[in-house]
Parts: sequence; structure tokens; C-alpha cells
Amino acid sequence: MSQITNEGLILACSAIGAGLAMIAGIGPGIGQGIAAGHGAAAVGRNPGAKGNIMSTMLLGQAVAETTGLYGFAVAIILLFANPLLGKL
Repeated sequence: MSQITNEGLILACSAIGAGLAMIAGIGPGIGQGIAAGHGAAAVGRNPGAKGNIMSTMLLGQAVAETTGLYGFAVAIILLFANPLLGKL
């Protein structure tokens, strides 16, 4: 039976944590798809309000995307910077 070192355990947990952090990209993807669908339907019902609908939709999508970007940043930090290794 092989011995698990502290460094190996931290690297394995960091990889698992990075994978879990990337799950945060699912929510913004679904939310942005729903927002785009509703925006397209709203423009179809009222083409004269296209500018207002599109600007509001894009602002909402930009806010929703920040969750996915934060998850991505956490995953990159865990995989490449690995701040937990310095604690050994």
C-alpha cells in the first residue's frame, strides 16, 4: 500500500475543488440562455422597443456571467497558483 504524502493530498483536493468550482459555470449558462430567449420573444412582440430590451438583456447577462468568471478564477488559482502548498 503506497503512502499518501501531504503534498499529494493537497494537490488531489485542489484538483477536486477546481472541478467543483467550474460547476459554477452551469448556472450562468442556463440563465443567459433563458434571458436571450425571453429577450428574443419580447423583441418579436414589440420590435419598436428593441434597443431597450437588448440593453437590459445584455446588462443582465453581464451580471450573471460574473458568477461563472469567479468560479473560473478560483479553479485557475487552485490548479496553478496552489496557495495551499505554502501552508505545509
